[in-house]
Amino acid sequence: MTQTEQPRRPQTPQPAERAKTIAARGGPAVLVPALDRRPDADLRVVPTLQHVHAGGRVSVLLPDDHPIVTGIRETERGELAMMLEITDQAPVELREPVRGLLWITGWLRRIDERAARARAVSIADVKADERLLDLGHGLTMLDLVPVSFVLADAEGTHSLTTPTFSAASADPFCHYERHWLRHLECAHPDVIDQLARHLPDELIDGRIRPLGIDRYGLRLRVECDNGDHDVRLGFSRPVASPTQLAVELRKLVGCPFLRAHRR
Repeated sequence: MTQTEQPRRPQTPQPAERAKTIAARGGPAVLVPALDRRPDADLRVVPTLQHVHAGGRVSVLLPDDHPIVTGIRETERGELAMMLEITDQAPVELREPVRGLLWITGWLRRIDERAARARAVSIADVKADERLLDLGHGLTMLDLVPVSFVLADAEGTHSLTTPTFSAASADPFCHYERHWLRHLECAHPDVIDQLARHLPDELIDGRIRPLGIDRYGLRLRVECDNGDHDVRLGFSRPVASPTQLAVELRKLVGCPFLRAHRR
């Protein structure tokens, strides 16, 4: 008699890929001193703009007269130890909207005008932002040179090196996820109802919400009276295009057309 086979856990993106995805989405962020941990100090600064480059360095825009900008000028080494905290928020309104946090710790430095303008052009090539036009006209660009990356999400807490972060790729759907999942919730409640068949019996009476999507599967948040529960519905294979994604979503829903044509 063979041992009872345990259900296979759905595959998830690796920590570096999840971290790169949070960075690429560019959610709400704050700067805090990396060495000053006084709990009573209000040291959280919201940058005018922040952009994480593929290699892990971060371009930060702050007003010319901001204390951080002037503080860097006054230091002997021309840099401050800072940490950038980026929040990964759910695409729909949830009771608990934070899906993960990415902390990038390193040395914040000034860069010269020519390098700053080159940075601005490279950022605009990825995502145009009118705030870049104020560079040199009230805003200063700073360079956060990373030393470490720490990711905290539903899968756990992971420490990453700069080479590991740099080598990773963001999820191919990270920039489309928000629109797709909002559309799913608002326009296709019938699809959400069909997905409920994959949930454990103790969760089927909860409110089912779309939480996230990546190349390995769809994540649902079930809001129950006794708390929130996250469930990952894995695809039959990793996907890389909207067409492949549509096929896998239809499989999860139980599309009769796919069943009739399955070979």
